[in-house]
Amino acid sequence: MAIIKELKEFMMRGNVIDMAVGVIVGGAFGKIVSSLVSDIVMPPIGILVGGVDFTDLKLELKQATADAAAVTINYGTFLQTVFDFVIIATAIFFAIKAINSFKKKQEDAPAAPPAPTKEEQLLTEIRDLLKEQNQK
Repeated sequence: MAIIKELKEFMMRGNVIDMAVGVIVGGAFGKIVSSLVSDIVMPPIGILVGGVDFTDLKLELKQATADAAAVTINYGTFLQTVFDFVIIATAIFFAIKAINSFKKKQEDAPAAPPAPTKEEQLLTEIRDLLKEQNQK
C-alpha cells in the first residue's frame, strides 16, 4: 500500500503533470509542423530543385527479387525529417523567446507597495494622536 500511496504522490506533483501536458502538446505540435513541412514547404522546394519529391529519394543497394523486397537507403525521408526538425526547433526557439520577453516585461513592471500591517496602522494612529496632543 505504501508503494501505491508513494506512486500517487509522485504522479500528482506539478512537475509530472506539466511534463505530461508538454508531451501531449508537443506531439500535436509535431504533427502540425510535419504537415507544414511536407504539405506546404517541401512542394515548392521540390519544384525549385527540378520537381523532386524528397521522400522518394533513395539509394538502391540491392534490387528487388521475387522473394525479397529491394534494399534501399531512404535518404529523402531522412532529409524530410531534418527539415521537420529545423522548422520545429526554430518555432520553439521563437515561442520561448516570446515567452521570456513577456516574463521580463512582467518582472520589470513596478510592484505595488505592500499594504501596511495592523501594527503599522495602530502605530500611525498613536503617532498622530500624540502629535495632536503636543500641539494643544
